[in-house]
Amino acid sequence: MPRVAVVGRANIDITVRIPGPPVPGRTTFASSPATTTAGGKSLNQALAASRTGVHASLIANAGDDHWGTFLYRTLTDATVDVSGFHLVPSAPTGIALIEVDPDGENRIILARTPNTELTGEQVSSRLAGPRASVVVTQLDLPPDAVDAVFRHHRAPMLIGNLVPHPTLGPAALAPLDLFVANEAEAAAILGRHHDDPTVAARELRELGPSAAVVTAGPRGAAYSDAHDTALVPAHHVTAINTSGAGDTFLGTLAARLAHQIPLSHAVADGVAAATTFVSSGVQR
Repeated sequence: MPRVAVVGRANIDITVRIPGPPVPGRTTFASSPATTTAGGKSLNQALAASRTGVHASLIANAGDDHWGTFLYRTLTDATVDVSGFHLVPSAPTGIALIEVDPDGENRIILARTPNTELTGEQVSSRLAGPRASVVVTQLDLPPDAVDAVFRHHRAPMLIGNLVPHPTLGPAALAPLDLFVANEAEAAAILGRHHDDPTVAARELRELGPSAAVVTAGPRGAAYSDAHDTALVPAHHVTAINTSGAGDTFLGTLAARLAHQIPLSHAVADGVAAATTFVSSGVQR
């Protein structure tokens, strides 16, 4: 079975559904009770990859508290390899506060825990296990952790995600086989927004990665590699929750690429998985 290793963060998601934007100075009542779930981009991606039929592992830290134990149990229940997932003594687990409006759009505030951020030494030692077919890394991790991924990953394919840490900048895209970003992230890197995501994907590839993908919400996802630049459209659905859709896309994409599926087909599978998530709010 192909292996996908995901390097990044895990946290608790506390989600509330609201009837509209909060008004300063007034209390906004949620439309339903708050839900508490396992989250964090890398955890979500590892879960999605595992459900797509690969041996998925997560390299991340959480606090050695009730929430960290909950994350650990969620991963093991989903058969994600937790040999690289460590609980840090006396550290609290990070929490993301998520507001979801009636259209399914979300606003996220992440309270990170500095003591649970990955270090370069932790990354290098945890990547020393069985060789992965694909490694996915968050580029906004501390620079020494990102550099350790670049130097020690050993995988035939390295995928980067998110806006690189400010001290790394766009140069962090050059070592990648594939860079994946949403439209807002692409605009932050390129310094301008493109209405056509295929243009953004092509310009991101010109920064050095062998290929680039830009997710475009209900329009689907654009990809650009040495052979083609195109948009893979998404089917129209009624959005229940878009939080985590991008992670479902990337986890599915990584798993399909680990099976050596061509990029265009892997992107299509990722779009289909993300669309299903958006319409149900559940990874399948």
